[in-house]
Amino acid sequence: MRPLTEEETKVFFEKLSKYIGRNISQLIDRKDEEYCFRLHRDRVYYASERLVRAAVSVARDDLVSIGTCFGKFTKTGKFRLHITALDILAQYALFKVWVKPNAEQSFLYGHHILKSGVGKMTEGTPQYQGVVVCNLGDLPLGFGVTARSTDECRDLDPAAIVVFNQSDIGEYLRDEETLI
Repeated sequence: MRPLTEEETKVFFEKLSKYIGRNISQLIDRKDEEYCFRLHRDRVYYASERLVRAAVSVARDDLVSIGTCFGKFTKTGKFRLHITALDILAQYALFKVWVKPNAEQSFLYGHHILKSGVGKMTEGTPQYQGVVVCNLGDLPLGFGVTARSTDECRDLDPAAIVVFNQSDIGEYLRDEETLI
């Protein structure tokens, strides 16, 4: 477990800023306790400094995870967000899309969100923006990238894709062996 290098930090924060923008500073500069990002086995973890200091006493090979896993770096150096970061993304998200009850299950099976399944959308959402997907009860279901801006969505065909699925809570069942 080690701190992120300058290049890793840049790639990670660029990806994270697509979803939470400048709210990244609120993750690090917290009033309750000092938090940091650490890299362990190509995965980025978000944990309190106190927990990181305690984890130093565990051998690297025996340490499975620490704190909240935000995602992992691929072999090509790109960063991929995991569903395990959803709670934090939902808390600080700039843009959200709420899906109708009939579209929830389709999204949880890994499908994209169609115009007919959108209940509401944050006003002013640009195209290719990271969004958190919630049900109408405001429960976060996953996250994705908008295929169209809010203005374009008003005139779309009901079968047109509005949000590309990046990750959803159905992954806990579909891909549980790769999450840790």
